[in-house]
Amino acid sequence: MPENKGKSFYVTTPIFYVNDAPHIGHAYTEVAADVLARWHRQRGENSFLLTGTDEHGEKILRTAAANKTTPQEWADKLVKDSWLPLLETIDINNQDFIRTTEPRHEQNVQVFLQHLYDTGFIYQGSYEGNYCVGCEEYKTEGDLIDGEGDFAGQQVCAIHSKPVEKLKETNYFFKLSEFTQPLLDFYAANPNFIQPDSARNEVVAFVRRELDDLSISRSKEKFDWGIDIPWDNGHITYVWFDALLNYITAIGYGEDSAEAKAKFESLWPASVQVVGKDILRFHAVIWPAMLMAAGLAPANQVFGHGWLLVGGEKMSKSKLTGIAPSQITDTFGSDAFRYYFMKAIAFGSDGSFSWEDLSARYQAELANGFGNLASRVIAMVHRYFDGILPAAGPYTDADLQVQKIAAAAVTDSDAAIEKVAIHDAIGAIWTLVDELNNYITVQEPWVLAKNDETRDRLATVLNTTVEGLRVLAVLLNPITPKATAKLWAAIGVSLGAIDDQHISDAGKWGQFTAGAVIGELEALFPRIETTEEAK
Repeated sequence: MPENKGKSFYVTTPIFYVNDAPHIGHAYTEVAADVLARWHRQRGENSFLLTGTDEHGEKILRTAAANKTTPQEWADKLVKDSWLPLLETIDINNQDFIRTTEPRHEQNVQVFLQHLYDTGFIYQGSYEGNYCVGCEEYKTEGDLIDGEGDFAGQQVCAIHSKPVEKLKETNYFFKLSEFTQPLLDFYAANPNFIQPDSARNEVVAFVRRELDDLSISRSKEKFDWGIDIPWDNGHITYVWFDALLNYITAIGYGEDSAEAKAKFESLWPASVQVVGKDILRFHAVIWPAMLMAAGLAPANQVFGHGWLLVGGEKMSKSKLTGIAPSQITDTFGSDAFRYYFMKAIAFGSDGSFSWEDLSARYQAELANGFGNLASRVIAMVHRYFDGILPAAGPYTDADLQVQKIAAAAVTDSDAAIEKVAIHDAIGAIWTLVDELNNYITVQEPWVLAKNDETRDRLATVLNTTVEGLRVLAVLLNPITPKATAKLWAAIGVSLGAIDDQHISDAGKWGQFTAGAVIGELEALFPRIETTEEAK
């Protein structure tokens, strides 16, 4: 694969409501987007990751009131105490963090709205419907289910399991109905715009039923926590119409400076917008229609991932199934968190979390599979060659097989990332972990070391395994950056920084020079004492 110098890869997460602290469902989305951004950067591309917080709307207003504070003070506290620390907890390397209460966002939301109003895509009308404050969305009858327990006999939101509120308002409307056919044409011309295919099929079927116009304002007589409609300060902007625009306001939309315009041109349309499947319609229907109305191109792809399930239900703070990311990272570390959620769940499908599965995978795949492999190899280079990498002799079929598996791991993992199949990418990389472990078992370097006549063969075996570790370090760097930094410090200093090693070059064999100094290696994935062992 050629290097992509000069090409920008722009990936976004949804911006998250600040009504509560983040749980592992939020962190799952963040890690997926971060892995994609890091991988494309490792390919030599200009890679830009945007994340942030959604701070307007009735839900935030009510949460702040319940906590006896103002919405702005509540948002400031949650961002400072919870959302920004989350990025450090799970090692997110984001290039920007946008808050919808920032002037750069609020002002340019108004620029966008005014443009759509001036070009006839917004009008005033009245609306009556069932509104879910939790979703900040009007619900159709098909979106509701029968309530249970305290809500028996009532219609409740299928996502939040809470009653909806009947609202009747005179609002401003976006002419979404005019985009039914343009969206269907766009989907047909861009079959990868919505992924996975199951998500695409759902959205296409929804749009084929024809779209209704969308209420995009709320009267200030109801509540006033939001961005003013620029031509009518008696209304504020519907929170979703406000929130979706963060993806372009963060990168310069609406700004007059040459620098901002150049940034916008270099990044938009976004390469991949990673969202949870429960907000797919906003991103795959409303958002592209908004952009079309403004004369802008939709993103290249919207990827709707599945839910994290706990006890068979979607993770939710309101249902007390939320798990804080630090509950995992405090014990297993951020690398294990990142690896587990990207490997254990097919990206795009729902997946169940369990502590037992996490612990088992940590021990078998990370500690024993990868970590023990690295420590054994480096220990043998120190034991048998005083920490100096020996030159390889003639390659046998077994050595060439390692090289073949390594090259395939590079090609296959890169192809999987191109499809946003992160779990498949890790699976492809792990073929090399398994091959190297098997290679060591079969070659028995500890036996070769006992006889001077097989010392040259020992040198080839250890040279081969160190080269294999180099490939693994580069490929796993976007996924487990802390562990690969440790490994690279031991083996890769002579080749420069690990972040400068391109994916496309990783499979090229023989990059180390014989005589390179191999450092000591601290444990990549330390043994974790279980509760039973502690007794």
